[in-house]
Amino acid sequence: MGILRTPDKRISDMRAGRVNILGVNVDAVTMEDSVGVVREALGQGDRLRVVTANPEMILRAERDEALREIMARADLVVPDGEGVVWAARVLGAWLPERVTGIDLARRLLAEAHTYGWRVFFLGGQPGVADEAAAMMGRDFPGLEVGAHHGYFTVGQEEEGVLALIRDFHPEILLAGMGAPFQEFWLSRYPDLAGVSVGVGGTFDVFAGRVKRAPRWVRRLRLEWLYRLLREPKRLRRQLDLPRYMWRVLRFAKKGSL
Repeated sequence: MGILRTPDKRISDMRAGRVNILGVNVDAVTMEDSVGVVREALGQGDRLRVVTANPEMILRAERDEALREIMARADLVVPDGEGVVWAARVLGAWLPERVTGIDLARRLLAEAHTYGWRVFFLGGQPGVADEAAAMMGRDFPGLEVGAHHGYFTVGQEEEGVLALIRDFHPEILLAGMGAPFQEFWLSRYPDLAGVSVGVGGTFDVFAGRVKRAPRWVRRLRLEWLYRLLREPKRLRRQLDLPRYMWRVLRFAKKGSL
């Protein structure tokens, strides 16, 4: 299933253009390419699992074989962050642009509004997904959005969440449960939606609880610094960035991990 069986030559060419970064294959796609792949998959009744790969996830996957396998089995792996585009360049390859999870989610909501697709938000603290769904409902009047928080236990409570999603019959499932948990969870339940995408903290931004960096900061590729200044507790996570850069440079120089 998925885009690997799609006869479209453009998609086949994109698969051939995958870039290996520390053992993770990232698709050489633009935002428009990514949205087009989703549109085609839903139009053909295929299922599609999308991973938004940022430097933290790639670095973790280098050490975590199970995560690396989950990412390898995804139908589409988009470069979520300037650090991924940079790594491709250092390794002598090419990625056309970054495709961030939050921007991809927003574009897919616009597509859903156009085509009448149902979307389900899963993740965040209690209330966040509902607030995000309400805000997006105002931005896209008539859009059908279901929602449930990500703080549920395995077992009976999880079964209830699964039943809720299946009863909603979403074409698109956006999971904001934090990486890599959301990737493992989505791979475990491939039948929940036509297209599933891990989107991290997107719902906090959609709900207005977290402010995104201004456009000029994003244009300068300094969104990571803006978030760090606003949330100093992210410092420990940001320390992964120099480790990631060092690993990429070492790989580029020696040609091996």
